[in-house]
Amino acid sequence: MNKQLRILSDDILNSNFVGFDRFFDQFSNIQSNSYPPHNVIRVDDDNQVLEFALAGFSSDDVNIEVKDNVLTITGEKEVEDDRNYVWRGISARKFAKQFSLTDHWEVENASFADGILSISLHREVPEALKPRTIKIEHKK
Repeated sequence: MNKQLRILSDDILNSNFVGFDRFFDQFSNIQSNSYPPHNVIRVDDDNQVLEFALAGFSSDDVNIEVKDNVLTITGEKEVEDDRNYVWRGISARKFAKQFSLTDHWEVENASFADGILSISLHREVPEALKPRTIKIEHKK
């Protein structure tokens, strides 16, 4: 049971944080809803991509906002459908997802193709905060 709880909490935490610099400080901002399904892809140490499966949505149905280091993705599709479904498995319900962006992570761009919303993120650490080596001078 403890192993299952740890795996579940790791899944929730890893899927809702971008950049893990201040992991525990952001713990209270987790939103654990699973719709829409999404991936967090690490391109390299300074670049990540968030992908959202949004079948049935268009880019006009989705809004992306960053405020106070919180990335919010919302979507709402007006459904005017008079078909008589036997089974309806493709959801088009209203949603909101939030991700806490830790220090120095910025949204670079977003694209929407084939029902997948992709949001590219980049971490740019200011030069003053990057580690540097100090050369020791030898005096004669």
